[in-house]
Amino acid sequence: MKIITLTLLAFSVLTARAADYNIVAYGAKADTTVLSTEALQRAIDDCSQSGGGRVVVPTGIYKIGTVELRSHVNLHLEQGATLYGSTDLKDYRPMTTGYVSLRTKAPTIQLIYADRVEDVTIDGFGTIDGRGRAFKKLSWNDEGITRPHLLRFIQSRDITVRDITLKNSGCWMQHYLACDRLRIDGIKVENRNNYNNDALDLDGCHEVIVTGMTADSDDDGITLKSTSPRLCENIRIADCVVSSHCNAVKLGTETNGGFRNISIAGIVVKPSYDQREKFFGQWIGSSAISLEIVDGGVLENVNVSDITVEGTEAPIFIRLGNRARGYLSDGANMEKIIPVDHVGRIDGIRLSNIQIRNAGAMGCSITGLPGHPVENVWLSDISIRHKGGIAASRLPEIEQTVRDEKEKEYPEATMWGPLPAKGFFIRHARNIIFNNVTIETDQPDARPDFVRIDAE
Repeated sequence: MKIITLTLLAFSVLTARAADYNIVAYGAKADTTVLSTEALQRAIDDCSQSGGGRVVVPTGIYKIGTVELRSHVNLHLEQGATLYGSTDLKDYRPMTTGYVSLRTKAPTIQLIYADRVEDVTIDGFGTIDGRGRAFKKLSWNDEGITRPHLLRFIQSRDITVRDITLKNSGCWMQHYLACDRLRIDGIKVENRNNYNNDALDLDGCHEVIVTGMTADSDDDGITLKSTSPRLCENIRIADCVVSSHCNAVKLGTETNGGFRNISIAGIVVKPSYDQREKFFGQWIGSSAISLEIVDGGVLENVNVSDITVEGTEAPIFIRLGNRARGYLSDGANMEKIIPVDHVGRIDGIRLSNIQIRNAGAMGCSITGLPGHPVENVWLSDISIRHKGGIAASRLPEIEQTVRDEKEKEYPEATMWGPLPAKGFFIRHARNIIFNNVTIETDQPDARPDFVRIDAE
């Protein structure tokens, strides 16, 4: 009898946790002339306070401003349901956080926000559309200030984002900052309507799995960052299709902490179907794979394999630079920047089974700095075919251009223009191993396959 009683109690607890909170019952209207922010927020709050469950967005179109997710909430969008972001900045609440990062220096605005939550899921086959084209770029660093992020989680854990479609953010689509145990699976991202339109940004996160994402973004596609001393580490990214005018898969640019134990596999990189508009980058994409340390961090134990690439001007870019951008010291003094007084380190990259077709003629590069080499990079089973066409008469000009180390400059795969090698330009590097790497061009190209300077 005691066993039966305990079983019934357990079942009742599970039932309570699985309760649905339909936003229509809270006053939400399937009408984009009516703001449903308050109804959605009350449903989220009641769900969390009652121990958790599903907040259901039924089929229909709803307009919202900033909503804040709570722990133990599953925001579920039914098929045919769309949450549209308001196009009026007054409907967005500036949010502050205790987590210290250059990306949280000022109060920021976003459509869906969460800080220090746990056990949160966003799922279903509905859509969240930020209508980001309505927010004009007003200054160089206005993302999250006058142009809202669509989705932002800070210092949270056990987060799942699954199956939904995310569209048209005012800047970055989704920013996960200092989060642990994050799972992103089967989502679709369309973000080509404004500047800084990244598809996915993982910033100082641990224990992350990203699978089955289809992303089409104007700016970077899958991006790992480190805007504080906290590294991105223990991350698996697999089986995604990425289109980007900039960098399809990128570790950088912000690299105060760096990256450790990163596995990236089974990625298809291709140009976007929609080539009517470009805010940043190159029409066929800047790079397929960019691995960068420029702010004093470390990059180690990174494995990239089974990548299929169509396009990109400079497909593979590995860069150790010294931009040396500092980071915030503490939450009490949000203006105090700790300077970076050292060059970072790249040690331990393995690139394998990569096929690249229809690339631009710039070439690939692996570059460090004098006295600070990129170390221990293995490249195997890589096939590159690009348009070629660089004549011998251009070689002196190209060689003169790359003499500038550009130590402090923003790292970009196209930063030197055409490189001295039609395959790989390697400078300031140690223990770089190539095995079964082939370079072909559509047009005759006077450059050698490989050029080494201070490299072995």
